[in-house]
Amino acid sequence: MCQLLGMNCNTPTDIVFSFEGFRLRGGLTDHHADGFGIGFFEGRGVRLFHDDKPSAHSPVADLVRAYQIKSENVIAHIRKATQGQTSLANTHPFMREMWGEYWLFAHNGHLKNFFPAQGEYYRAVGNTDSERAFCYILEQLRRRFREKPDNDTLFDTITALTAEIRSHGLFNFMMSNGDFLFAHASTLLYYIVRKAPFGEAKLLDDDVAIDFAAVTTPDDKVAVIATLPLTVNEQWAQLAVNELVMFEGGDIVRRNLPANPVYMSAEEGLSIARAAGVSV
Repeated sequence: MCQLLGMNCNTPTDIVFSFEGFRLRGGLTDHHADGFGIGFFEGRGVRLFHDDKPSAHSPVADLVRAYQIKSENVIAHIRKATQGQTSLANTHPFMREMWGEYWLFAHNGHLKNFFPAQGEYYRAVGNTDSERAFCYILEQLRRRFREKPDNDTLFDTITALTAEIRSHGLFNFMMSNGDFLFAHASTLLYYIVRKAPFGEAKLLDDDVAIDFAAVTTPDDKVAVIATLPLTVNEQWAQLAVNELVMFEGGDIVRRNLPANPVYMSAEEGLSIARAAGVSV
């Protein structure tokens, strides 16, 4: 099963610490070896890096680590292919323009028999269910709204589109326009909001620790979202099954928590992925 990493902050922040643990899961501490990608919003622009090689051994990942890019919204993905060959065209996150701004999208899961009609505005370049889902969401939004709607209307519409798509299978995803970040869990998705008073964090996948108090200000607020927790000494919260949330400024500002929320263990989530035909 692919893995997702996202960050949403109230001030430009580098993701080097979290990315270092995350990238090792791409071919070293885990077997997601079919490429990786990471996108950083900077103002109205995006720095987007893709490689069809495992992230743990990728020179592109080394560049990202050395660059220490600061951003308020980041989406990263390490791939274990289930649909589509290993290629740059099939590497997440995918990027498109809508309403005069860039959007990024990454997906973890498997959508069976999801082949929507070819869009008027958005069409997939590769051959993954993930890119088809992204194009379908944007196509529906563009058709319904000539200009970007208010945040509540946007959230409600994406909630409905998400429910439609997840009827085809597993649909863990992240999507951002650089102002806010949407995250949806079909199975496993965790998050942590780091804010004052900051403390030390230690990576799960590497013998590396950082004292955030030494590299932040008291006003900083940083939300990190991942398929599985990245640190061993912090309390990560979990999204419920079929929950969609909207992060802005390092906090959750909208969520559609189910009436009777269900939370999966990592073992349950991986088992369901295997049963659905997702490589894990």
